[in-house]
This record gives sequence, structure tokens and C-alpha cells, in this order.
Amino acid sequence: MAASPESIIRKQWETWSGRPGGKKIFSLLLGRVVPYTGSIGATVEELRPGYARATLRDRRRVRNHLRSVHAIALMNLAELATGLSLNFAMPADARSILVGLSIEYHKKARGTLTAEATAPVLQSNEERDLQVRTDIKDEAGDVVATATAHWKVGPRK
Repeated sequence: MAASPESIIRKQWETWSGRPGGKKIFSLLLGRVVPYTGSIGATVEELRPGYARATLRDRRRVRNHLRSVHAIALMNLAELATGLSLNFAMPADARSILVGLSIEYHKKARGTLTAEATAPVLQSNEERDLQVRTDIKDEAGDVVATATAHWKVGPRK
């Protein structure tokens, strides 16, 4: 069986995350595999089965006309964190697809932002629907947005 995209991402994380600058390199490589996700330039800071933490620097490229981080950049960051937390929590014979994503914006997002997501660690590839939530916080620890991702998990075909 060919290596799954999730196993390739997991192997790259194991290869790069412990090296100086490795998390940035991993994040750039991930952005090449998933170009739209890579468009915001987020950095994966921590990744383990059922948990992901990613940061997004505030810069002109991700800003809106209100001088804050654009709503869709926040949505993209939420998808990244929830997807990585879930995909690292699945067995090799499972796959997932995002079927819905909702987000609430609480305040203008400025400065470096952090998204943390926790997903259940799955023991089988049984078909199921899961919701994974993430809070996106600013440097002061204030929640600027809350997102819920709806993922469908099932056996790899």
C-alpha cells in the first residue's frame, strides 16, 4: 500500500520539528503540499496525536482594510489546526474530509495569533462524523475567533 498523505506529513514532522528552524521548514513544505493552506504562511508549532498548535504572524499579506487579520485567513488557520490535530489522531487505514466549517469572530485580530485544536484519538477507521473546535487567541491570550470544523472520517479506499 502506498503511503498515505497523513503518514507522509507525520514523517516530515518527525524529521524536521526537532531541528533548528525545522518547524518553519515543515510548515513551508506543508504549504507546498496544501497550497491554499500555505497561502497564509502559518507555522506549525506543536503536533501530536489529537493536538495541534499553529501560529500566524500579522503582516500586510493577511490583513484586511480594517488593519486586522482577514476573516478568511483566520478560517484557514482554524482548518489547519483542526485538520492536523485530527489527522495525527487517526489510524493509518483511515482518512478524513472537511464537510463544514463555522467560525465566530469576537474581536479584531491583531499581532501574532495562535490556534490550538484537540481531537479525539481514534482507534479504528470506523465511519463517523466529528466536530473539532479551535480557539484563536492573540498575544494577550484574548480569544479573537472560535471555529468548529465538521470532519467525516472513514476507511481509506
